[in-house]
Amino acid sequence: MTGGDSVGARDGLWDRFGAALYEPFLRRGERLGLAERRGELLRRAHGHVVEIGAGTGLNVGHYPATAEVVLTEPVPAMYRRLEKRVAGHAGMRPVQAPADALPMADASVDTIVSTLVLCTVPDVDRVLAELARVLRPGGRLLFCEHVRAEEPRLARRQTRLAGPWAAFAQGCRCDRDTIALLKQRFDIEDLSTARWRGMPSVVHPLVIGTATPAR
Repeated sequence: MTGGDSVGARDGLWDRFGAALYEPFLRRGERLGLAERRGELLRRAHGHVVEIGAGTGLNVGHYPATAEVVLTEPVPAMYRRLEKRVAGHAGMRPVQAPADALPMADASVDTIVSTLVLCTVPDVDRVLAELARVLRPGGRLLFCEHVRAEEPRLARRQTRLAGPWAAFAQGCRCDRDTIALLKQRFDIEDLSTARWRGMPSVVHPLVIGTATPAR
């Protein structure tokens, strides 16, 4: 649900409106557990870290104090808020860039972070190929994403509401089978599931884990 796509030039009224409402909309979910999950995940970040689709910077306060992090965000309205949040945080550098065209050299990154981003990008495989390109051998992707439900009734509801939800949530797909897409490019090392409490049911199913580029 953050800006991880390749539309960095856009800066329309709807994008500014979405950026302004983003944190208020997520606030209850953060309080009911997602903020804690962010912290647990980001404690694993090490070395040269790149976060894709950083949005307004909700992850900033959860990184280890020693982390050197490049936070990428393509949407100008989100990026302006990210810049303000990062100000004063040593080791944090915002960069306006899309997830499918990262300004990093091949095999140069130790850790990539993706939280609620892969639901939004138009071409997931293109993004995952880019992440695999910049990760060093042994580098890891840390992810927390909402996904298509395994429970049939909720999955049908996600399919039915996918269009309206995407229109409301600036392209976010509530019915995306992200794990299946990840497995086409990455080997998943560990995976846990959770419920995104405090949010609409179509985005309740969460997956949290780590993955490495497929050998």
